[in-house]
Amino acid sequence: MLTVRKAEPSDFETVMGIYEYARGFMKSTGNPNQWRNTHPTAELIKDDIENGICHVICEGEEIHGVFAFLTGKDPTYSYIEDGKWLNDEEYVTIHRIAGDGKVRGILQTAKEYAMQFADNIRIDTHHDNKVMQGALSKQGFARCGIIYLENGEPRVAFQWRK
Repeated sequence: MLTVRKAEPSDFETVMGIYEYARGFMKSTGNPNQWRNTHPTAELIKDDIENGICHVICEGEEIHGVFAFLTGKDPTYSYIEDGKWLNDEEYVTIHRIAGDGKVRGILQTAKEYAMQFADNIRIDTHHDNKVMQGALSKQGFARCGIIYLENGEPRVAFQWRK
């Protein structure tokens, strides 16, 4: 059974290893540009851990997945084009989700965790990340439109609602 807990500073190296694996997986499945070779940065992950938003997905004591979990409005989601959000109700956001490739159910586990906090979950991914888009659809997320990151890069936005 997979469980979720907040990441601790001692989890840092394992978390960075998962992101390294995920970057390689994305490249091998036709998505070389979403995280390139540098995202998420070590500094960002250290900040996520320090701020209590980095969560790990474990089977027993072993960490197999990671994601950032945010509550409240996400500024990146304030503007959407080529569609619209399912509603304007309170939501939580999942960012930077990744797994180590050893277990299935990382996205489902993160979604179930998020469902404890809100009836609406938002998430986004790169246009080329067909694997993630398929997984999101399978988990009941609806494609809502295009949002833009702080750096101006577009992302396909999805929302799940109860």
